[in-house]
Amino acid sequence: MIFLFLQEYSVAEFLRDQSFQVSATSPPQGFKSHEAIWELFTSECVYFLDQLMVLKEVFFATLTNLQTKSSLMDIDTWRLFANLNELCLVSFGFLKNLLRVIKDTLEVAQDGGSCSGISTLMKPSIESICHCLQKYCLNYSTAVLYLDSLKPREDFGSYIKWCERNEQCRRLQLRDLLVAPLQRLTRYPLLLRNIAKKSQMEDDSRGYQAIAEVVDTSICDLEGKVKWLENYQKVKRLRDALVWLPVWERDKRSFIPENLKRLLKTVTLENLISHRSLLHDGKLVLTENAKLVDVYLFLFDEFLLITKIKRNKKYNFCLLKEGCTFTVLDQPVSLDRLQLKNIDQLNASTSGLPHSFIIMHQIRYQQCVGAFIFQAASESVKKVWMSNIEGAVMTLLKQQSEQPRLRTASLWLESSQI
Repeated sequence: MIFLFLQEYSVAEFLRDQSFQVSATSPPQGFKSHEAIWELFTSECVYFLDQLMVLKEVFFATLTNLQTKSSLMDIDTWRLFANLNELCLVSFGFLKNLLRVIKDTLEVAQDGGSCSGISTLMKPSIESICHCLQKYCLNYSTAVLYLDSLKPREDFGSYIKWCERNEQCRRLQLRDLLVAPLQRLTRYPLLLRNIAKKSQMEDDSRGYQAIAEVVDTSICDLEGKVKWLENYQKVKRLRDALVWLPVWERDKRSFIPENLKRLLKTVTLENLISHRSLLHDGKLVLTENAKLVDVYLFLFDEFLLITKIKRNKKYNFCLLKEGCTFTVLDQPVSLDRLQLKNIDQLNASTSGLPHSFIIMHQIRYQQCVGAFIFQAASESVKKVWMSNIEGAVMTLLKQQSEQPRLRTASLWLESSQI
């Protein structure tokens, strides 16, 4: 493959090989422009040959071959490699087109002009690359988690070790190669702006800047999608892990005859949290009836949820991803009905509650219907919690002032109507 040899060439060697003049007849600025474009080309060669093709020919091909022989049949290749084949095709096409355009424009620019026109021809290819990389990057976190879950398996471990011993890997592990497309996406704007900086023609410079901005926009769009996807996946796991006790179990004062319990609707968490954004979560200690109770708090964009952890004996601590369950202790505390109070060090020491703060739940008549004293593991953890809660409250109140919600809206929280 010609790219295998060209990735080792300098721009001067390539120009000499193509019988172009690069000595005194070539203006320094024009030569610098050629160098910057050649850097984009050779770095794409390295990315395509040493990373994408190694992933495809060593890891992906080996896995699919094993599966044809009834080994590792349960491994989901898409979850692990996503649209790797598409990435390879797009990168290969970009290299072919870029090399052809470089040759064609250099023939015209042999008199010392810039490689004019490359930016115009490059834009569709870059847009296609960004589109494919977005799909890959959205699956990346899932791929890494999936890889970690498979590593304890002896058969999968043997497959990974065999592949990583391949000389094409150059001591790189599968995890190192999986992250390569993400790193490549962030490097495109740097390479393109370097070309723009060294271009002689103003139109060329603006063209490369415009392409760099296209990639920047794609990265920003991707960051938003990644955050949304992470929130969606986490909220989905939380929905399955939450246990909402019936009112007669949660509040001993509530007496509901057995034959009437069926009339009370089963609590559904679908409408409660599915469309919410999870801003912060973590473990705290709740002071309840002079006892300290381990609780896990979930701060959403509209309310705070207090839950009690059902411990998993396999773990010293419990996280959402470990399959634990969280029993809701009280109704959600709507952020527009929440009052946050700090407990200073003097009062905290006197009461024996270091790193503590209070959350008060008020109704619209300014009456407190609930007070919770939470104790953090350290002062820094406490500050993080208070800062996140204050920020969420301010954001919600600002949104409500700008776009007041109707009380008939289906998403209006019950605690805010009281």
